[in-house]
Parts: sequence; structure tokens; C-alpha cells
Amino acid sequence: MNRRTITAMLFTLLVPGAGHLYLGRRGRAATFFIIIVFLFITGLGLDGRLYTTDDPGALAGLAALGSMGSGVLYLVTRALGHVPLFGYSIAGDYRSMTFEYGTAFALTAGLMNLLLIVDVFDIAEGRKE
Repeated sequence: MNRRTITAMLFTLLVPGAGHLYLGRRGRAATFFIIIVFLFITGLGLDGRLYTTDDPGALAGLAALGSMGSGVLYLVTRALGHVPLFGYSIAGDYRSMTFEYGTAFALTAGLMNLLLIVDVFDIAEGRKE
């Protein structure tokens, strides 16, 4: 694994699509960025929550790692306790009918970005176009 691969993977971890942009895949970068940001914002907008490392239990810990996959979206939202432009809370509202859907959307955004790291790895190593 060379330096270019590691750099692309770190860029993707921090900002969805940034690794693809670094590798010259502008279309993929824009598409993945839009999808992941949309999933993340929609998830919290549907009164979903972000899993954190404070949550008890092994499965909650795995879900927290998945949520952290959103990179800077997760970090900023976690630090502020809400989505800056929209005011959605990271705790969600468990009384809402859409709580579970929102939580699933937010978690999916992080998991999808983790899959993008694998995609960037394959592209950077020449295994995929």
C-alpha cells in the first residue's frame, strides 16, 4: 500500500467523496458526497439519533463506530450536539414515529462512507477503474 492510497483513504474517512476527488474521480466524488450528506441530514431530520461511544453495550459500540464513519459530519454534529444549519439534535426523539427510520438513515450514512474507503483503496491500488 503506497502513500497515495493511504492519503485517499484518510480523505474519504474525513469527508465523504474526498478520496475519490483526490484520485480524479469527480463524478463519483460529487455523487457520493451528496448521497451521504443527504442520508445523514435526513436521518437526523427524521428525529433519528447518532450512536456515541457513551452508549452501553457491545452492539451500541459497533453502531457508534458505524456512525463515526460519517467523518467530519459526525465530528461536527457530535461536538455541537446538533446539525448547525438545521438544528437537529444528535439525541433524536424516541417518541417520534420516524425515530427508528432516522436512526437507520444516519447510521447508513456512516456505514456507506466506510464502504467508500474500500472503494478508494481498490481504485488507488489499480484493482478497479
